[in-house]
Parts: sequence; C-alpha cells; structure tokens
Amino acid sequence: QVRLLASGGDSVQAGGSLRLSCVNSGSTDCAGYMSWYRQAPGKSREFVSSILTNGRPTYADSVKGRFTISRDNTLTTLYLQMSSLTPEDTAMYLCRCVRGADYWSQGTQVTVSS
Repeated sequence: QVRLLASGGDSVQAGGSLRLSCVNSGSTDCAGYMSWYRQAPGKSREFVSSILTNGRPTYADSVKGRFTISRDNTLTTLYLQMSSLTPEDTAMYLCRCVRGADYWSQGTQVTVSS
C-alpha cells in the first residue's frame, strides 16, 4: 500500500521560492514513476513534473527552468523545488504515484501574491 503525504505549501510573494515534499509512508514503494500535479480554483488538474527511477525528469512548459523535481535515494520522498514563483503558480499541489494502482496525496496549498 502507498500512502502519500504532501507538505511545504505556503503563501509567498512573487519571485519567491518554496520546496514541496511528498513522503510515502506506506509499505509499498513508489519506484518507477512519481509526479506532481496542481489544481487552481475553477480549473482542471494539470501536470507539473514527473521523474523516473533513473532520475529523468519531465516538466510542463509553464514551469520549465523554474521548478526542479527530485527524489531521495530511498525513493520514499519526492521533492519539488520551485523558484521565481508567479501568481499563476497559485494552486493546490498534489503528488502522484503509479504503482499498480493510482495513488494521490492530499493537496498542499501554494499561494503566490503579486
């Protein structure tokens, strides 16, 4: 079983930085594919970034060059380092693990003010 807990969201001013974390406390690891999504009020959930076990990342065009995804060597914690934040980055951020089934964390709120 996978249990994901996302944290690190906060309110920051435009241009600021945040680091989100997603910890898997379950008995099943998330080796393979993990990702971050976000959902702003009134909008559909959108892909932000993903990472494979080999460390290969993928980013949405809207965050390329500003966000960096990583994971620890034990594959239990996923990170999202966010910099040069803009109000358009305001959203609830969720992490996702695909391991047989599709697992999602609860959201962690990021609010960026201008």
